[in-house]
Amino acid sequence: MAESLQLMDFLSRDLALPLRGVSATVALLDEGATVPFIARYRKEVTGGLDEVQIRAIEERRTQVVELEARREVVLTSIAGQGKLSEALEKAIRAATTRAALEDLYLPFRPKRRTRASMAREKGLEPLAQRILAQPDRADPLQEAQAYLKPEADLPDAEAALKGARDIVAEAVAEDIEVRRFGRDAMARHGRVTSVAPPRKDKEAAPSRFEGYADFTEAVASIPSHRYLAICRGEREEDLRVGIELDRDRLIARTEQRMGVRPRSPYATHLAQAIQDGVQRLLLPSLETDVRGELKERSDRQAVDVFAQNLRNLLLASPLGGQRVVGVDPGIRSGCKCAAVDDTGRFLSSVTVYPGQGAAASAKAVVDLQAFLLRHQPTAVGVGNGTAGRETEAFVRDVLAKAGWASVPVVSVNEAGASVYSASDVAREEFPDLDLTIRGAISIARRLQDPLAELVKVEPKAIGVGQYQHDVHQPLLARKLGEVVESCVNHVGVELNTASAPLLAHVAGIGPGLARKVVAHRDQHGPFRSRHAVLKVSGLGPRAYEQAAGFLRVRGGEHPLDASAVHPERYGIVERMAADLGVKVVQLVGNASLVQTIDLRRYLAGDVGEPTLRDILAELQKPGRDPRKSFEPPKFRDDVRTMDDLRQGMTLEGVVTNVTPFGAFVDVGVHQDGLVHVSQLSERFVRDPHEVVAVGQRLQVRVLEVDLKRRRISLSARPLRDGEGAPA
Repeated sequence: MAESLQLMDFLSRDLALPLRGVSATVALLDEGATVPFIARYRKEVTGGLDEVQIRAIEERRTQVVELEARREVVLTSIAGQGKLSEALEKAIRAATTRAALEDLYLPFRPKRRTRASMAREKGLEPLAQRILAQPDRADPLQEAQAYLKPEADLPDAEAALKGARDIVAEAVAEDIEVRRFGRDAMARHGRVTSVAPPRKDKEAAPSRFEGYADFTEAVASIPSHRYLAICRGEREEDLRVGIELDRDRLIARTEQRMGVRPRSPYATHLAQAIQDGVQRLLLPSLETDVRGELKERSDRQAVDVFAQNLRNLLLASPLGGQRVVGVDPGIRSGCKCAAVDDTGRFLSSVTVYPGQGAAASAKAVVDLQAFLLRHQPTAVGVGNGTAGRETEAFVRDVLAKAGWASVPVVSVNEAGASVYSASDVAREEFPDLDLTIRGAISIARRLQDPLAELVKVEPKAIGVGQYQHDVHQPLLARKLGEVVESCVNHVGVELNTASAPLLAHVAGIGPGLARKVVAHRDQHGPFRSRHAVLKVSGLGPRAYEQAAGFLRVRGGEHPLDASAVHPERYGIVERMAADLGVKVVQLVGNASLVQTIDLRRYLAGDVGEPTLRDILAELQKPGRDPRKSFEPPKFRDDVRTMDDLRQGMTLEGVVTNVTPFGAFVDVGVHQDGLVHVSQLSERFVRDPHEVVAVGQRLQVRVLEVDLKRRRISLSARPLRDGEGAPA
């Protein structure tokens, strides 16, 4: 109990959060509650902690628990060696970081044979202690004579002194204080350096890491994307990477710490041992540690950027439940067209071959017109891959000729669609369809509801991050999983139409139960209420409690089943309606009536003002989709390839990726352009996420087009006087 209170107190101070809220959150997590459920439906218990704070508590607690487990391993190991003093145990128990704990354990950790261990085997430990003691009266050469052993490769005094210095060098490198200030110096004042090794083939094309061929930047401030780029260059053997530090300064401070006394006859031997220990043992060890910490920091920053981009993409505006035709462009293999109904159910497909000669093009017009006439889509989504813009123009022309020019043709980001098409999920859903037809269906569904379709794709395959294959994969998977879970529960899920992959992300359900829910729905028909989901085998009261508020049953038995009001609070709404003299169905959606409700009448027990305000907000707009209304991007018809771009041209584009150095924007030419952070706004922008988000429409101006390197430089800043009019 005392340890638990101590942990809660530490988490509260470490995260700067109220102790009561931290303790309540940990208790709920221990009971199996999910983060979305706690954040949405237990505000009174946690004191109103939001989802970000709750996840921070969950993550930090895990780190602390893991540190405690490692601490016990270290204590047990040292105690087993009979070397655990009271002072050492106190220091180990006081260590607050993994690095500090490992530094304390280093002298006692089992290790391979070293120069120092071999010197100890030769009996040179007492001579090493003389070097460390720095006596005023001594004769090192004379004292070393006592350790000569020709059979042990100690033929003379200098050999003995050299072995003793090896022992001292290791002691220096393992000294807790030396390691502390050495690590601090490297983290604060060290510089990451990279150089290109000599090239064997001087005629070869320049390396893509040429910008880092002679590079240096402070460890303390190097951005994550630059460090990850350098690490990739090192891994591909295009760069040699290290950390530079003022060694003389570090050696001088180490001499002070180890007590070098110039008057001692052993002073030169200790100084030599310190220099050897710092250069041969300490610096490589600290460089490994600091680079590990730097990589971890860079990974976290990169993953956070990826997560923020993914969240914006998943919460992109949906077209909604309308009939859609999706088109997967193809040059030689033809354009695969798939029609889906307002629930996303696949209806039929056709393949047309525009651009393959006059006869094929004429037939393509006739076939597509007939297909569109049969299915009467509200919109047509066209994948933005190769030949996407040409296909958009073709579809618009077909619609215009048929008198349906008002039907919008929308460019749909198809990143990851090929991954979905070949996945087990797609094969299970459409076992008899070709990969490309599955891709066209996915494009249509992405237009209807990006979130519902993108959850079927492994997040890192969606392509809204950088270096996703270089960062720590478990960290990436966990963080992106949290984002998907957060988005799905933020929007809510229609129980009677959701796919198993979408239901799997609902709080409390998971993949196994999701498949059972879909199987039950297929066998017994639509659910008539939220409560009916309890009939699914294996879905018990605990899972129902966590999931119910995020499930929607439109037209269900209870009027609140289509809202975000949790079933556990239906009784409160029924009391509100009774007090107003109306039925619940008359209260739901009646904003003027809802505004007359006096919250104070319903405060009781675990129901406080936060929950009541959430209920009133939901009653005013029940089941409201929190995502923005749909508005398709408008690409210029005269700009389809990079060759069409001209300096000064103004375009409307869609942000496809946001990085620490800027935003990538799709302007409809199959190659995203970069708006550098300095060109995002007239004001100084520290973080591009402050001003742009993935999926956002953005007016940009072309600064430069490099056809050879396939690079487009853009600006989102308004023109200044004298800069010239836009094209």
